[in-house]
Amino acid sequence: MLEHVIRWTQGRPAAAALVLCVLLTGCRPETQQAVVDEAESPPHLVAASSVEAGRYLVIVAGCNDCHTDGYLATEGDVPESDWLTGWSVGFRGPWGTTYPKNLRLTVERMSEDEWVTTLRERKALPPMPWMNINQLSESDARALYQYIRSLGPAGEAMPQPVPPDQEPSTPFISLVPVAPDK
Repeated sequence: MLEHVIRWTQGRPAAAALVLCVLLTGCRPETQQAVVDEAESPPHLVAASSVEAGRYLVIVAGCNDCHTDGYLATEGDVPESDWLTGWSVGFRGPWGTTYPKNLRLTVERMSEDEWVTTLRERKALPPMPWMNINQLSESDARALYQYIRSLGPAGEAMPQPVPPDQEPSTPFISLVPVAPDK
């Protein structure tokens, strides 16, 4: 039988890998179920801990770019103890002026389940890319919460949004396209 398996897998790397996997796991049903469960789950980050997964997501998703004062200007050279405390510089466009929230204070007021629901369902003002955030897997949303919560509360609340018919009293970045002079 082994001779037939060897002949069948020659020139078929995927088949050889499958046979090797079966041999190494001993065809245990729980291993097979784990493979099925993983294949059927939504894409998500795998890390040593959910806090580490959340930290990684904060970095690569660019959360600090807006939610950490000075992060972009210093190319990320901001102590982690200052991350996600918000930024009082607004983003102004046709919707008015919005401010990146202090996420550390936000998670202090929310349960983990409320956080997950918010990230899944919220449709709010730009420039926050809610259409992308709404796509996070539940495990990634929970990892973000756990990481932000691990930082502890810090900083102050950021200004409330300013309607489009009012002028903000803080510095802001204009997100209105300007046509070049001809």
